Amino acid sequence: MPALPTPPTIRPDPPQASPSPTQHLIIAFAVCISADWLAAMKALPPGTTRNTQTLLRGMMRVRSDMQEASSLSPPHERALALAHGLTPAQAANGMMAWAALDAQARLGADGGKAWAWITPCHWSMGREHATLTDPAALALDENASRTLMAAMQPYFATDGITLHYAAPDRWLAEGEMFRALPTASLDRVLGRNVDPWLPDARSARTVRRLQNEMQMLLYTHPVNDERAARRQLPVNSFWLSGTGALPPSAAPAPQGQARVTRALAQAVFNDDWAAYAQAWAALDAGDVARLLTRQNAGETVRLTICGERGFETWASSRQGLLAKTAGLLVSSGVFGLKPIWNGREQL
Repeated sequence: MPALPTPPTIRPDPPQASPSPTQHLIIAFAVCISADWLAAMKALPPGTTRNTQTLLRGMMRVRSDMQEASSLSPPHERALALAHGLTPAQAANGMMAWAALDAQARLGADGGKAWAWITPCHWSMGREHATLTDPAALALDENASRTLMAAMQPYFATDGITLHYAAPDRWLAEGEMFRALPTASLDRVLGRNVDPWLPDARSARTVRRLQNEMQMLLYTHPVNDERAARRQLPVNSFWLSGTGALPPSAAPAPQGQARVTRALAQAVFNDDWAAYAQAWAALDAGDVARLLTRQNAGETVRLTICGERGFETWASSRQGLLAKTAGLLVSSGVFGLKPIWNGREQL
């Protein structure tokens, strides 16, 4: 994965499931591709993942998922969708309705309507393609974000889309066109050429046109003039994601308290393997240790480890498992990437 032009900041995740007696930790970016991957793993101090190993020894694998690295929805989002109670059919590629869940929580929106997330962002224009810079690096404040949204709203309204403010780096968009429009997660396109991840031109002509119109509108917008004076990157486009509508019956019921941790994300996006090792050690001593404590207290807990192509979910086994079960992470190949687990004291 290429390094970002500016260091990424941990962004808000899709809506998390509500509390429940069952704890489910989803680790995003736990497996990745890099020329320095082996060196990074060898650099991990012995015992860095001791809690993770102990946790897995009392678990059994209950779900595996593998798709192409070109899938619009990354593995941690697919795992979270299933934890929310969405069926595989409802959690179709690029159609997980995160924005609809967000709109229901923030606005009390009707679950039958179609929604999308609109993320104001900066496309770094190169000779042959544009690269999406992490929107969090723009450090937009609420006033600037609302000003930009107000300027863009009339253009979206022409196509039957209503914008609602949610956060400086995320707006909600309501419109029927989002009901059946697959879109790529920001996590798929950060620091990459945007072209392969844009919605299909035939099914998303309106989106492509709006992106072109917004580039022209924003080029001379006063907000960007002020940003230029402060030597900040301009907001010159937007990214569309989280499209779809909730199932007609009601909002999906979560299967347990599920939470995505992005503790490894910043190091992965920057190819900073020293930071990656430190992040894994902190994760093992923090979230994983707390999960282990709950398992030792007799609770049923889950751990999902995600790569770029797939994930595996492990759940507490009351009968207990042989320690060698942890080694299945190596032999299964579910991630489609290099495994992080070797059944020893370090990754």
